[in-house]
Amino acid sequence: MGHFMQQQPPPPSPANKLKPGLNARHIRFMALGSAIGTGLFYGSADAIKMAGPSVLLAYLIGGIVAFIIMRALGEMSVNNPQASSFSRYAQDYLGPMAGYITGWTYCFEILIVAIADVTAFGIYMGVWFPEVPQWIWVLSVVLIIGAINLMSVKVFGELEFWLSFFKVATITIMIVAGVGMIIWGIGNGGQPTGIHNLWYNGGFFSNGFIGMILSLQLVMFAYGGIEIIGITAGEAKDPKKSIPQAINSVPWRILVFYVGTLLVIMSIYPWNQVGTNGSPFVLTFQHMGITMAASILNFVVITASLSAINSDVFGVGRMLHGMAEQGHAPKMFNRVSKRGIPWVTVMVMLLALLLAVYLNYIMPENVFLVIASLATFATVWVWIMILFSQIAFRRCLSKTQVSNLAFPLRGGVFTSMMAIIFLAFIIGLIGYFPTTRVSLYAGLVWVMALLVGYYFKINYQKKRAALEQPQN
Repeated sequence: MGHFMQQQPPPPSPANKLKPGLNARHIRFMALGSAIGTGLFYGSADAIKMAGPSVLLAYLIGGIVAFIIMRALGEMSVNNPQASSFSRYAQDYLGPMAGYITGWTYCFEILIVAIADVTAFGIYMGVWFPEVPQWIWVLSVVLIIGAINLMSVKVFGELEFWLSFFKVATITIMIVAGVGMIIWGIGNGGQPTGIHNLWYNGGFFSNGFIGMILSLQLVMFAYGGIEIIGITAGEAKDPKKSIPQAINSVPWRILVFYVGTLLVIMSIYPWNQVGTNGSPFVLTFQHMGITMAASILNFVVITASLSAINSDVFGVGRMLHGMAEQGHAPKMFNRVSKRGIPWVTVMVMLLALLLAVYLNYIMPENVFLVIASLATFATVWVWIMILFSQIAFRRCLSKTQVSNLAFPLRGGVFTSMMAIIFLAFIIGLIGYFPTTRVSLYAGLVWVMALLVGYYFKINYQKKRAALEQPQN
């Protein structure tokens, strides 16, 4: 039964090897930074409208499922650290086709997210410099982030740490100040606001239990990006130590930041007033008497988008490098600079971003909506493949090998199956809403296109092998 364990990938040649440069601090903040983005600063308002105060419960449920996905990935990453992690595990434990589809789907998902992030950066900079055309900011951020990603992985990790640190520090200040207003009335003329707003205005389940259930699809996408922890495994200095530390520390931090932040906002404001006039964060800061609230938040969302673009370029670059090793992407993607950076894949990502940003301007909105909604489908697809890979991985282990796992997912196969059922329900919710239903259709077309591409790739490889055989 242990034959899968021996199915390790052939070691890359030293010339194509990535260099370890990420420590536990870098990895922890990368996962934290990727999950705390514009989704929290602006997207949370839509989830609040849908569920009312019970959105706190939705974020709690979503956080538990996100943690299960991370632990499933962590179990495999600590056992066999890989730069392209989940596409590699899908290939090893589910078959080459699963690895091919998962890898390319992840690259596409992150590219779409990156397009949104660079566009957002241009919009945020336009708030301060309205006279500068947006495309200048977009071009400059792509070139700057590209240059950073072509340096050593340590430079990338350090920048990502500080960008994430700014976001986390701002949210922490807001939570602390909010608690001061709720308990002691600081910033509210000495009048404590209390937390009665959580059950006034229609009760905790103000839109019914069904409102909380329907908000789950918005909530789950707020957690999108946490899977980048798996991709860092190939460049972590001590993956057996740093990956478990990062995975175990991130969920409770995310829950503190998401649940804690929204608890403070909805205690200070009635939930039905949140998001009606701009970002809930700006309103909360202004309520505390901070007149520069809008500028402070604009600075934070700029660092949030920079951090996200930085992670996006890193993630796709490493995934394509790993897929080139597996034979699922062009061989040139395997090339690595003297500093251990897969420079070809970083350049390809930057060119794709520049082209995509151009398309963003010329494309009709409804066409772009279909492409953007594909990212929704892709996120859930990648998560489900991580969980199925973990189930297949467990099934090829003996009881002794399972008991010897360094970082096991508690409950093993049963826990993963529960998470898969939950994600299948989320896909059902995507189909329930007419606005998001398009992503299901687009997702199915995408998978069909990949299957056709895989079929042609296999045929091409067979023909090439047949041509080369007589010469050998």
